[in-house]
Amino acid sequence: MKVLIINGSPRKGGNTTIALNEMVKVFESEGVEAEVVQIGNKDVRGCIACGTCFKKGQCVFDDVVNELAPKFEEADGLVVASPVYYASANATLIACLDRLFYSTHFDKTMKVGASVVCARRGGLSATFDELNKYFTISNMPIASSQYWNSVHGRGPGEAEQDAEGLQTMRVLARNMTFLMKSIALGKEKFGLPEKEEWQPTHFIR
Repeated sequence: MKVLIINGSPRKGGNTTIALNEMVKVFESEGVEAEVVQIGNKDVRGCIACGTCFKKGQCVFDDVVNELAPKFEEADGLVVASPVYYASANATLIACLDRLFYSTHFDKTMKVGASVVCARRGGLSATFDELNKYFTISNMPIASSQYWNSVHGRGPGEAEQDAEGLQTMRVLARNMTFLMKSIALGKEKFGLPEKEEWQPTHFIR
C-alpha cells in the first residue's frame, strides 16, 4: 500500500506538517508507505486549459505537477493538506491540484482520497469541502474520521496543543488504511465497478 501526501503549506515544519506527521506515524505502523511532498513553497502556475496534456500525456508546464503525476498513479491513496487563507486553500495547492487532476488521464477509480486543513480559527469546513471536490469528480472514495479533518494552530507549533485535532488525524489514517486494504481485496475478488461511456451534456449549443 502506498499513500501520496501533498502538503500545500509554504512553511516547512509548520502546523500543517504537524497534522500530517500524525498520519504518517499511523501509516508506517500499519505497513503503508507514505511519501510527503511539500509544494506550498514552489512556483506553480495555474491551468490554462490548453489541452496539450491530451497530446503529450503530461502538463505543458514541466514542474512539480509532472513529478507528482507518476507518484499519484502508483499510489493507493492521496492526502491533500492545506493551511486556510481567506476561508480557502492555499492558491499554490489549488493550482497544483487543478493541473494534476486534469492532466493525468489514468483511471483514478477507487483510489482513496482524504483532505486535511489547518487554520487559526475559521474557514476550515469551506476549505475541507473545496479540496474534497477533486475526489468526488474522479470516482475516488473519501476517507473520513471522527470529526472534520482539521487542526487548529496559528503560531509555529501551536497545532501540537490541539489534542482532538491530532487524534482526528490518527483516526483518519487508520480509517484510510482500512479502506485502501478493503478496496484492494474487493478489486481482487470482484474487480472495479462497470464503466459506462461518458456522455457529456453541454447546455449551450
